[in-house]
Amino acid sequence: MIARRTLGVALAGLATLAALTSVAQAADDWRKHVPVFRVGILGGENEADRLKDNTCFKELLETRLGIPVELYPASDYAGVMQGLISKNLEYAGLGSAAYAGIHIQDPEAVEPLVTTEQIDGSLGYYSVLYVRADSPYKTLGDLKGKTLAFADPNSTSGYLVPAHELKAQGYDPKTFFSQTGFGGGHEQAVVAVLNKQYDAGVTWTSGVGEYAEGYSRGNLRKMVDKGALDMSDIRVVWKSELITNGPRVIRKDVPQELKDLVRGILVNMPVENRQCAEAIAGGEFNSFQPINHQFYKTIIDMRRELLKARRG
Repeated sequence: MIARRTLGVALAGLATLAALTSVAQAADDWRKHVPVFRVGILGGENEADRLKDNTCFKELLETRLGIPVELYPASDYAGVMQGLISKNLEYAGLGSAAYAGIHIQDPEAVEPLVTTEQIDGSLGYYSVLYVRADSPYKTLGDLKGKTLAFADPNSTSGYLVPAHELKAQGYDPKTFFSQTGFGGGHEQAVVAVLNKQYDAGVTWTSGVGEYAEGYSRGNLRKMVDKGALDMSDIRVVWKSELITNGPRVIRKDVPQELKDLVRGILVNMPVENRQCAEAIAGGEFNSFQPINHQFYKTIIDMRRELLKARRG
């Protein structure tokens, strides 16, 4: 029974690859419109690590698409967002807030292809607020009058959601903390807290899996994996509500054949090359699941509310 099931899965995978190859051969014309596929990589950790994690993805795309693929690691989230809007990029993995920001600026710029399913089957993750483990701060209330490092103004878990939820819970960052700032990315903000430049910071995590490993997926996991963080050095004192996992998006104006190919590559990637899939996803996960715009309505509404508050 097991042998038959394994054979069935293998045959199904071969059929999928054959179908993708057939589509690619039948759609050679799209390559005239997209001679190079440019992939934007969000800021959040050092450039060398981001390029290293995405090299296998670049090679896979070049093999399957039959065109050159270029990686563009931006210094911050805004760089990737503007690259997609200005049509200088074709594809990127985004956080929900970055996707919302693009949609608000230009609803016709990009469309979601897939999102990440966590190891517990959920399609969400969390923002956590952390402090140094050797600090006297045991609860969120202990941080009144202290300093907080956000990650990036276009980050969902590193700014939008914690700013929104903390305010709703009576801890308005503008008045509760003596000072808030941006660390320049998730990893940089953690380092700033460890170096005592800030008393606390916020970052993203799957919230499931082993705490000592930095959970199953997220910024903490990536830092632990490369030896940049020992989880015993920090203490998590607050966790957000579940946040929608960000989408992997493609420009709306590229040919449909290319969209279908890229979605198929992503969906099959965790089976074909688990190591590469986990490198670009930031840790362990189940699968890439097809997703649509409606999935992000709550975050889009939240970002609109933030913009309205700023203008008001």
